[in-house]
Amino acid sequence: MSTLVIGSSNTDMIINLARIPVPGETVLGGEFSMAAGGKGANQAVAAARAGGDVKFLCCLGEDTFGEQALNGFRAEGMDVSSVKRVTEVASGVALIFVEQTGENSIAVASGSNDQLMPADIAKNEEFFAQATMVLVQLETPLETVEAILDLAAKNQTPVILNPAPAQKLDDRSLAKVSILTPNETEAEILTGIPVTDEASAKLAAEALRAKSIETVIITMGPAGAFVCSDSIAEIVPSFQVDAADSTAAGDTFNGFLATCLAEGMPLLETVRLANAAAAMSVTIRGAQPSVPKRKMVEQFIQTREE
Repeated sequence: MSTLVIGSSNTDMIINLARIPVPGETVLGGEFSMAAGGKGANQAVAAARAGGDVKFLCCLGEDTFGEQALNGFRAEGMDVSSVKRVTEVASGVALIFVEQTGENSIAVASGSNDQLMPADIAKNEEFFAQATMVLVQLETPLETVEAILDLAAKNQTPVILNPAPAQKLDDRSLAKVSILTPNETEAEILTGIPVTDEASAKLAAEALRAKSIETVIITMGPAGAFVCSDSIAEIVPSFQVDAADSTAAGDTFNGFLATCLAEGMPLLETVRLANAAAAMSVTIRGAQPSVPKRKMVEQFIQTREE
């Protein structure tokens, strides 16, 4: 049971502020820190900390940030033998503002992430046949994502697509997705339906399932996650916590989702565990530093049930 994660890797440069500046404004008094990030890398780390056997495919620059990232992946026990390295561009960087409520604003210089090409995916086709689950996002070129979906379909490997950062996707691509995990904003961009509550989440999820997607899970932050499949249409509640930084909450959710489904855990049970992991992640600042380990999440759930 293994999970193939393909996507971006960034170094996050974070400033914690009283509030996020509006355009043209300077806000003083922030605290600066750096952490490993990037949606693909975050999700791969989350899948590994959930207990998964993870192979991660990304593209890094031949620079200090790239070397630090690769060392971090190895420390998590991930297979990074096929990570691509390039000299012509720098590794990806994200600049993140985080305000006191935990909300964030992010700008990304994709750098080497844009160099992960369809040919790189084709060279690693054997990974798709070996994987129990494929997990992908949208911080690499769209043609690369399409190549991933094509190979997953060819090898009959289920694929989870986290459609973030939000952008339109064609129906041909969506039809190859087993599980789609948009948040409210992403679901609205894909369907045109504003998602504000359970009823609107159901409408959006059903519109997406009409595109031949087997399961749609709309993550709704503190409200939980709306799960829609052939036999399920309900919200799985989240866990209430004091938020410090929501940067990698969705990535944590997706990584845990991939690992637990690869293990054969039932869908609703998996989503509940992923909700708990995401909730724990927002209590700690930074992307990958905030991702909890599986045992911690199980203990967290147990304490909430007592």
